[in-house]
Amino acid sequence: MKEQIVSIEEQGKNLPVRSQVDVLVVGGGPSGIIAAKAAAEDGLKVMLIESRSFLGGNMTIGLPILGFLGQKKNQIITGLPQKFIDRLRVRNAASEHRPCPLHMSITIVEPEVVKAEAFEMLEESGIEVLLYTSFADVIMEGSEIKGVTIESKAGREAILAKVVIDCSGDADVAYRAGVPCEKGNQQGGVQPPTLMFSLGNVDTDKLRFSIAEEPRTYLTDFIPNEYFGQNNQYIVVGLRSLVQKAKADGLKLPTDRTIVITGLEKGEAWINMTRVNGVDGTDPVSLTRGELEARRQITDIFKYLKGYVPGFENAFLSRTAPFLGIRETRRIVGKYIMNREDILSCARFDDAVAVASYPLDIHHPVGGDCTLEWSGDCYDIPYRSLVPLKVENLLVAGRTISTTHEAMSAIRVMAPCMAMGEAAGRAAKAAVRDGVFPSEISVSKLRKELLDKGAYLRP
Repeated sequence: MKEQIVSIEEQGKNLPVRSQVDVLVVGGGPSGIIAAKAAAEDGLKVMLIESRSFLGGNMTIGLPILGFLGQKKNQIITGLPQKFIDRLRVRNAASEHRPCPLHMSITIVEPEVVKAEAFEMLEESGIEVLLYTSFADVIMEGSEIKGVTIESKAGREAILAKVVIDCSGDADVAYRAGVPCEKGNQQGGVQPPTLMFSLGNVDTDKLRFSIAEEPRTYLTDFIPNEYFGQNNQYIVVGLRSLVQKAKADGLKLPTDRTIVITGLEKGEAWINMTRVNGVDGTDPVSLTRGELEARRQITDIFKYLKGYVPGFENAFLSRTAPFLGIRETRRIVGKYIMNREDILSCARFDDAVAVASYPLDIHHPVGGDCTLEWSGDCYDIPYRSLVPLKVENLLVAGRTISTTHEAMSAIRVMAPCMAMGEAAGRAAKAAVRDGVFPSEISVSKLRKELLDKGAYLRP
């Protein structure tokens, strides 16, 4: 038997340079599309690369956008994120921002329109978008990132950039560039992912009136029953007694709560109940296991909904999300690490570039439950948390900014991520214009530009 080969040496390659740009955005999710839009506003040459066949990231998997409103029901995410929602609303593809006792606010969007509208928005700004293109590695010169290498059907190529913004969702660029990164809690446990799926022909009125009229039977987590009598588009979290009954009857359900999100189309409901503990979103073997296990879980969840939850009696499975919804992977270590106390004390920072209000929301790495803690108001996200240690010409936006495991659970939802994207895009633009590193820009000028362009910052 031959000895197993564990590694090979790859020959050095002379890579063609596909493009040289001012700003390169890696990742086309909520933070990435807004970062690219902001960076290109003054006519800079901006490129965005995305490994999937579409833009929008987690806005395309059936999740509502959380966090546009604060805990006092005031709107705290405005600017370019709001302008994107406005574009969707013109196409009847987004709801208004609806106050929610549990999630502060929910904004329901139509996934398929998000994909098209995101591309059109970037195209209008002259941004070159490369889909089906995977980030492969970084091009470094000392401590400065000079660009990235990519892989596609065209082979391996290079893109050179004056500033790179990592919106990969997993800190892929930062990690490869040598930025210190952390993952999970003190034991390394990460929040489990969910594979969303959608059901059609759901009697959503029957469900909401059942909850409104019989609250003792259909108890919901933190959301008063009268909320459901007043809202025909809503999110349900709870119905724990029904889950317990179904489990006692032999169904295998991975969570203790029922989570249903009504869609924009009549009779449509998205289900957020699959959960696969122990999935590492940076490991393809682990991701594959998670995807297959989540699809297995859908079978019993569907049986549970049809057999135990009012309104689902005649439902059918219409579609599953195109990928697992990953809640947590790497986090960079930046100039400042946001922590639990920053969230709960409603921290203010002189270099604040975004405001958020979503609670600490930790889906337990082990088991099927969740912990929530609210601050009572808003907290700032400082620019320093977008600026990584050890590497220049790089910014990070989205859930992988510099936070602790607990703080990440609060800033990870989509509206704050979009706001971070705008800040990172405008910061990258300022660095290019002034010929300095992103770590050296005038944050007071950045804050002024954000305010002048309609973003919300606390006075």
